[in-house]
Order: sequence, then C-alpha cells, then structure tokens
Amino acid sequence: MKDPVIIGIAGGSASGKTTLADRIIGEFTTEVALIRHDNYYKRQDHIPLPERPKVNYDHPSAFDTDLLIADLKRLGEGRTVEMPVYSYIEHNRTNEVIPIAPSPVVIVEGILIFENDDLVSLMDIKVFVDADSDLRLIRKIKRDVVERKRTLESVIAQYENFTKPMHEQFIEPTKRVADVIIPNGGYNEVGFGMLIDKIRAIISEKQRVSK
Repeated sequence: MKDPVIIGIAGGSASGKTTLADRIIGEFTTEVALIRHDNYYKRQDHIPLPERPKVNYDHPSAFDTDLLIADLKRLGEGRTVEMPVYSYIEHNRTNEVIPIAPSPVVIVEGILIFENDDLVSLMDIKVFVDADSDLRLIRKIKRDVVERKRTLESVIAQYENFTKPMHEQFIEPTKRVADVIIPNGGYNEVGFGMLIDKIRAIISEKQRVSK
C-alpha cells in the first residue's frame, strides 16, 4: 500500500463535499490531512479588487493545479508542504500558508479535481458528491451571502454566468471517473459512515505493516 493514500472528493459548488471532508477530518487527529483545491486559486494581484469578481473561478484555468500536484508528490516523498491560503473576500491568494505534514491519508477536495488527468492519476479513491442543482443554488446563496459577504445579485450573476455552465461543461462529466457517488455529501450519513470505515481500515493496515 503506497504512502499516502490519496482520496479525492469532488462535486459541484455547494454540493456538500466540503461538509463531507470537514466531518471526516473531525473524526481523526494526525492520521488524515486535508488539502482544498480552492486554496490553489491563482493570484490575482494584477487585477483591481473591483474587477476580480468578474473572473471565472469555476474554470480549470483559474487554479494552479500544477502546484497542487507538486505538493501531493512532495507529501508522497515524506516532505511537509505549504498550502496557500485563499481569501474569498479579497478574491485572491494571501501571503499566508498552512503547513501540511505527511499523513497516512490525504484528502483532496474541490469542484474540479477530477478534471485534470495528472491529478486524478495520483488518487487511490475518487468520491463524487452529487446534489440537485436547485439545492446547490440555495446552499450557494446562503453560503456566499453570509460567509463570503457577497450580495445576492452578485451570487446569482456568478451562478448564471459561470457556475452553472462550467458545472455542465467540466464538473458533471467527471462523474464517470468516480469510484463512489455520494448524494448530498456530508449530509449523507450512510456514505459518510462508509468512508470513515474505509479510512480507519487503511490507517489500521498501514500501522500493521509499519510494525
């Protein structure tokens, strides 16, 4: 069993994948690391703040996926990496970083992580979180207005111009590479329980082999 085991959790915006990833992390201490693709959005220093909301953040080109791939490979070599920190309010990567130490299991979470073949090739388990489009829109509105301090009008405009068409073009088709499809992600107790059991089995096997 290679080290680490990488689990990808993908799905549309506000599908429940972040909730699922957060709940998994809450079940473990140091055995599971979490890397979010959103943290690898490219820097937008060259774009004035008022213009940044007009960028298509739902397109693969918005992400520095090459850096994410390099970081996962470094973790595989037993090296600690520095995950970037992204500000949804500033629409830009900050100068802060979060150290991610090598762990038996690494979870990679994001809307487009199954779109890149090189990234997918590093994953051992691929989970797609599925949710009804109307439900995702409602969740997105609540999240972006309350947590990310955006106006209702801007959230709806982003959904119509970018989120919906990009989901149909780039995200929905990646269901075909998934090993498991979990409706509603972190809100699905059965799916959550199955993943927890699988991760515990992986950790137990790694501990047995290392003795």
